[in-house]
Order: sequence, then C-alpha cells, then structure tokens
Amino acid sequence: MIEILKTGMYDSIQDFGRMGYQEFGVPMSGVMDRYSATLANSILGNPSHTAVLESTIVGPHLKFNHETAICISGADMNAKLNDLELRTNAVYRVKQGDVLKLGKCNYGCRGYLAVLGGFQTEEQIGSLSMYKGITANYRLVKGDVLPILKTNNYAGNSFSSIKIDKNHFEDYELEVFNGPEFDKLDDNQQQKLFNTAFSISKDSNRMAYQFNEPLENSLQPIITSLVLPGTIQLTPSGQLMVLMRDCQTTGGYPRVLQLTENAINRLSQRVFGSKITFKCKK
Repeated sequence: MIEILKTGMYDSIQDFGRMGYQEFGVPMSGVMDRYSATLANSILGNPSHTAVLESTIVGPHLKFNHETAICISGADMNAKLNDLELRTNAVYRVKQGDVLKLGKCNYGCRGYLAVLGGFQTEEQIGSLSMYKGITANYRLVKGDVLPILKTNNYAGNSFSSIKIDKNHFEDYELEVFNGPEFDKLDDNQQQKLFNTAFSISKDSNRMAYQFNEPLENSLQPIITSLVLPGTIQLTPSGQLMVLMRDCQTTGGYPRVLQLTENAINRLSQRVFGSKITFKCKK
C-alpha cells in the first residue's frame, strides 16, 4: 500500500485509457504523455500500459507501507526518497516506511511514478484511469491509500539510468495533419496557423489546451462529428482548442488540425505561457 501524505497540484492514477467505448460517449482518458509513462514502466519491466501515478507541476508526498521498486519519468520533479535525491529514469528499491517526496518541476509539466507490477486500484470500463463520473474519484486526495503488489525480490539494476532526448520537453514545434475542415480556411488563415507562435493559456487542462492568440474565424459550425485526443478545433470566437486525453467524443466546431501522437505527448509537457508552433507532417 501507498498512503498519500500530501497532494500535489493534480495527481491521478492513469493507464492507457478506455478504448472502444467512444460510441457510448465515454472519453478515452489515460496518461497525458504516453512516451514518459511507457519509459517509466519499461525501465521497471512492466507492460507499457500499466497504471502509473501522474502528477502535474507539483507532485505529492507518499509513504510506502511495504517494499517495492519504483521509477520516475517525465518531468523532473525534484524527487527525494527520505533524504536521497532521485534521478529520473532510474530504478530505486523502496522499503517499508520510506517517504517519497515529489516537488516542483525543474523542467516539463507532468511526472510519472511507476511501481513494480503497477497500481492495483479499481478497474472501471476496462481501465484504471481516473475520470469524473466513471471512477469514484477523479483525482487523488490526502489520506488515499493505493494498493500495489508487495515484493522484496526485485533483481533489477538500481545504479544505471537512461538518457532521454531533452527535445521532448523543449522543442516548440508540434507536428500536425490537416483536419477535416482545414480546406475551408482561406489562404490567409492557413498561413497564420503555421506562422504564428501560440502561447498556452492558463485555462488548459486534461480535457483541452487553449491558446491566448485568436485566429480570425468566419467558418460555420459543423454537424456534430467525431473528435479525438489531438483534434484542434476552431471556435466561433477564433480560439483554438486542442483536445487532450479527457476530451469529449464528439464536437460541433470545425476541426482544422490533428496533432500526431508524439505531438500530444510533447504538448502535455509544456507549462502555461510557453510558446508552440505547428508544423505540417508530410
């Protein structure tokens, strides 16, 4: 078991989400940055889709009630195990009574804590991903107790770590495909989409990222149609909205662009106020 001693800004248990239920209006949910979550699980030897603890901006304080092994990937959250500073992308053995403190991000926006065997919280509609209205809680709170597998015979190497590509956290270009309604934009609008540096709004969250810079819009709403994580909608007011993992399954705003999977992962690691540009994937 792991006890939540103190929560961060937004902590939740996430796996790869709920696949195959969108026709019933059930959002996919799941980890915002699949690349980082997969890395943490792979280093431990877990399957890539194993449930992890996702933290945003500032992480929680956790007490371990039995032995296990852990790995932290994604944002560097100044992790400390008791008084030991931890590296990202490395395995550490944890003993009963140890306290893990995840602090404020040095870089990136979301950190991922993987435990050996994964978190064993309750499954709902084929996933452990927390989502309001589907799971009992949509975020972790102080006093929560998270079940994990007990192990004291982990044989992995706890002295090596993996070097990652920092571009995942720093590159401002996001690759996109043209969306279904892209060709309805005039030449000037299309050029502005690819020539503007957009800054991420503080109103961004797991459902959608918004930008501060508007794009002049004269398009008519569309018949309510399929949307996916990574779909970029253009609202009547000219605001661009990038739908993220917790997004709805249909929408009536023009779908002008679609992020690649890699671009969704990278955008999820950008802090509010940072700039991005769109690059069309050939």
